[in-house]
Amino acid sequence: MAMSLDPFSGLDRLASGLLQSRPGPRVMPVDLYRDGDRYILSADMPGVDPGSVDIDVDGQLLTIRAQRTAARAEGAKWLVQERPAGTYLRQFSIGEGVDSANISASYDNGVLSLVIPVSEKAKPRKIKVLSQNSGQEQDADQPTLAK
Repeated sequence: MAMSLDPFSGLDRLASGLLQSRPGPRVMPVDLYRDGDRYILSADMPGVDPGSVDIDVDGQLLTIRAQRTAARAEGAKWLVQERPAGTYLRQFSIGEGVDSANISASYDNGVLSLVIPVSEKAKPRKIKVLSQNSGQEQDADQPTLAK
């Protein structure tokens, strides 16, 4: 049985490995949804030390950073080491409609959860309609609409 030798197979494996290990921060997968008067953000960060998680708000930019260190085994000869290590980073433009002073965060079972409250000024509200023709008098303090 003849075996064919492909001189490029090693090169393919090398190129594939280089493409998978890109430099710079990694992006963590997230879910973000609105639940009533708050937004809920859940970010998958398995193996991350909660002490390495850094969350900050600068104006309207929410930034989440975390560090995952590579597993170390003294004298081990790795056969496969696919779990990524390094810095994770995500940034979100949160707009003016959130109460950034009251954002809370927790980390449980590899998931970082943020509760981002909606600001009072962004919450839906009813506007009272006044009419002089319906028998209601308007207070002198309240502005009238031009006709």
